[in-house]
Amino acid sequence: MKYRRFGKTELQVPVFTFGAMRIPGVPEEEEALRTIFRAVELGITHLETARGYGSSEELLGKAMPHIRRDDLIITTKIPPTETADEMRRFIEESLQRMNISRIDNFDLHGINTPELLERSLRRGGCMDAVRKAQEEGIIGHVGFSTHAPLHVILDAIETREFESVNLHYYYFNQRNLPAVLRAYELDMGVLIISPTDKGGQLFRPTQTLRELTAPLTPIQANARWLLAQPEVSTLTLGAAHPEEFDEHIAVADRDGPLTEEERQIFQRLEERFRILGDDRCTVCHECLPCPEGINIPEVLRLRNMAVAFDMVEFGKYRYNLFENAGHWFPGSRADRCTQCGDCLPRCPEKLDIPRLLFETHEMLAGEPGKRMWRT
Repeated sequence: MKYRRFGKTELQVPVFTFGAMRIPGVPEEEEALRTIFRAVELGITHLETARGYGSSEELLGKAMPHIRRDDLIITTKIPPTETADEMRRFIEESLQRMNISRIDNFDLHGINTPELLERSLRRGGCMDAVRKAQEEGIIGHVGFSTHAPLHVILDAIETREFESVNLHYYYFNQRNLPAVLRAYELDMGVLIISPTDKGGQLFRPTQTLRELTAPLTPIQANARWLLAQPEVSTLTLGAAHPEEFDEHIAVADRDGPLTEEERQIFQRLEERFRILGDDRCTVCHECLPCPEGINIPEVLRLRNMAVAFDMVEFGKYRYNLFENAGHWFPGSRADRCTQCGDCLPRCPEKLDIPRLLFETHEMLAGEPGKRMWRT
């Protein structure tokens, strides 16, 4: 297992972090505990959870008496609260649940909007409680996690209030590269959220994708693409069962530049995008804002993956979060398009965006789009 410096925190984190979001879904508690123990056995000494992950903190707490605490880096995440008192109470509850006296790395969870960023840093608010906990030694380092648009992530980074950032960034979704680079410039740790799941449900790859990434698996190819970038500190690995580590661990000691064989894999992937022809969206975001609130680039990114790599099931999984996940996955469904034409002059690719939106809705929602017309 390779380890990397987690920015200015000076923590040495393994290139794979155990993300404990999924263990509450395991029916047998013993299986969840075995998964935690397997992570530590493999050298995954960074364990990451959140207040909002069901019983995850409690399960980690049950594992603590059986693990050498000094060998671990514990991260938990709590959403921005309205008051300092509420945040203090939540911090103390997390400590009790996890059966620890110190949170090595604390994240404000889900700074996804300008309003949540403002709430996070408001004088007399939740950050005051976090800083006081730091002074008392209850919290070590402070970062933030985000599912926000790029400009909000950059604004949060530029506050200089945080030592690390957790964000989405994968081969199939490179939008947040400027945030990764800026965080690195400011010596912040960079944790990549859920590359196996959010990066394309790579644990369930299509035959097309398997063939293109061979001899690596899609999980391994994505991990190598990320770990070849020195700006990336660590990748979360959200295992729910002990055997789910194996495919990742096969590349845990390979964190240098891409080999020639690996470069050929990504060349094949890039060439595959040609199947989209003139309908390929480059996900530049110039089409936004949409008057109907449609996240056009994300819809068309999912279309790119579905058409080029047969990743229809992944597309359905993500597309059907629209209008159901709030600020964690904002945007209206594509069939809300009124064909107003507002986006068309801004698209550098001159795409027929309304047509592509309706086609994507029919493909990923499994129903014909109801075309809405402006009057």
